[in-house]
Amino acid sequence: MRTPHTPSAIRRTLNIGILAHVDAGKTSLTERLLHDTGAIDRLGSVDAGTTHTDTGTVERQRGITVRSAVVSFTLDATRVNIIDTPGHADFVAEVERALAVLDGAVLVLSAVEGVQAHTRLLMRTLREMRLPTLLFVNKTDRAGARHDSLLADARRKLAPRLVPMTAVHGLGTRAARTVPYSLDDPDYRTRVAETLAETDDALLARVVDGPYPTPAELRTALADRTARGLAHPVYFGSALSGQGVGALLDGITGLLPPAAVPDPVATPDPRGTVFAADHTAAGARSAYVRLYSGELAARQRITLHRREPDGTPHTYTGRITALEVVGAADGAGHRLTPGNIARISGVAGIRVGDRLGAADDDTHRPHFPAPTLRTVVRPREPGPGAAARLHAALRRLAEEDPLIHACAEPDGTTSVLLHGEMQKEIIAAALADEYGIDATFTPSRVVCRERPAGTGEAVEELGHRAPAPSGHWATVGLRVDPAADGTGAVFRYETELGALPRAFHTAVEESVHAGLRRGPHGWAVTDCTVTLVRSGFVGPVSTAADFRGLTPLVLARALERAGTRVYEPYHAFEADVPADALPAVTACLAGLGADIAETAAEPVAGAHPGPGADAGWLIKGTLPARHLHTVERRLPGLSHGEGTWWSRACGDRPRKGGA
Repeated sequence: MRTPHTPSAIRRTLNIGILAHVDAGKTSLTERLLHDTGAIDRLGSVDAGTTHTDTGTVERQRGITVRSAVVSFTLDATRVNIIDTPGHADFVAEVERALAVLDGAVLVLSAVEGVQAHTRLLMRTLREMRLPTLLFVNKTDRAGARHDSLLADARRKLAPRLVPMTAVHGLGTRAARTVPYSLDDPDYRTRVAETLAETDDALLARVVDGPYPTPAELRTALADRTARGLAHPVYFGSALSGQGVGALLDGITGLLPPAAVPDPVATPDPRGTVFAADHTAAGARSAYVRLYSGELAARQRITLHRREPDGTPHTYTGRITALEVVGAADGAGHRLTPGNIARISGVAGIRVGDRLGAADDDTHRPHFPAPTLRTVVRPREPGPGAAARLHAALRRLAEEDPLIHACAEPDGTTSVLLHGEMQKEIIAAALADEYGIDATFTPSRVVCRERPAGTGEAVEELGHRAPAPSGHWATVGLRVDPAADGTGAVFRYETELGALPRAFHTAVEESVHAGLRRGPHGWAVTDCTVTLVRSGFVGPVSTAADFRGLTPLVLARALERAGTRVYEPYHAFEADVPADALPAVTACLAGLGADIAETAAEPVAGAHPGPGADAGWLIKGTLPARHLHTVERRLPGLSHGEGTWWSRACGDRPRKGGA
């Protein structure tokens, strides 16, 4: 066990994420890091449900992480805050929102299963963000563990410039032992130098012509390439036995760059991101904030910004009643400084994704992938008020978590948008544990969206001393125009400001956003601009209710005249299959509407090189999301159980054969 520094001796802070495919040993590694640095005195067990990061009912029952948890340890005068993220693919959105607050990451692989589908998705995201990343190959003491062939797979599927930092003796046995490589070894020094020289012409010249880089120079170069996301050190070991974890700790504190701290004079105002939320022991709502500049303290009033799912900006203020800096000593953690994370309470309505700072500052705004599935939730035992209680509970869950979208349906039921099927379990557990509601879910449907195909305008006007034809004492004229992809729904005015009382303006704008949730084809309308082009009212006769009643009617006519097209979500995919399975797999994909962009011959993932090694094919393309589960169900049979599949949402396209 390492001897931790006292919090008062901390000179820098490092915020890292632990990421992995489910069951690779991510949570076990987090427990080992905490134990070996003295943060906890006893290792928790995933199987026994006693880990320090998995605290929810489903997490303890299933042995998986579904929400980002924050824990901390100190080592070598560095405070390391660990964000232990979910490993299941259904919670990739939870992972992506946590990545926005990290300084570095540790990606965990299993030495037995190797590079798995979700591992590839995570590494792609990490590389796109240029986030400094170390790899930890876990379970080296299990039968079937691999070293050289796993590295070959990882270089091909994850990143080309990997630098092994440890060797394993007794691989695949309970006696497996990890030994760090030394740059004083000429052979190892040569391998490291050649890898790093791939991104540095000056270093390449010294490797070829001399003088050869010294061990100290190579250590500096490795830290630099790691910090820039150009190279990735790889550590082998076992979270259960602790083998290799000491070397990994050296890499975390020695190779990952600490949080950047801006000049307090140049950036005095608080800027930060809310990236996780939970409840205190007393049941009060609390949130975790990563701060980038300025300072926060208890009793301080703060202003936060968010963008609602329909694109509407929202700003609100609140007062912090309690603040606890993660990892700080008792009594010393009541002021949050840049680079650190704190748990705050007292700010009503605070949600994950909310931002401190200027309303238009999107520098650290987390990216939330759009959900692609929809289900209807009903109480298992209908009764008086049961549907209303269920709807209220789902709305509260949605307010706490932006990855849950709940909406009332015309028949009185409530629909929820999902990122994956396992979210149903999480929502069901939350409803049962927190609200005592037993709920059922309908089979999920893929979520489509509508976009205007052109411009449409509609007006309904007051008569002479008479209401509009629809019976409302109001005049409303709206124009719908297409907008750029990704802009959402925007409302604006061409009428003179002040021509309507504020309450009437608000009624029109809110009704427009509500009306866009269901377009002519039954899907939400997005990427459009709706403009109020005409308005009118009659003195004391007109009310906000008249505008709320008339606006949806006018909007529906404007959308019909503009015309809308239905777009369905697509996934980019990669499939590794044996050569003899290629015709069957490509035929299956083509039959499901896939666009195959590339096929290339390569070794099958995990195949051991040598005589008779199986040849395989890599298939790349795009596929409608509604067919994903069909492919994932058929692939094992078509590929004799040897195929692997990876996919990721890549936007949407017009629905074939539809409006």
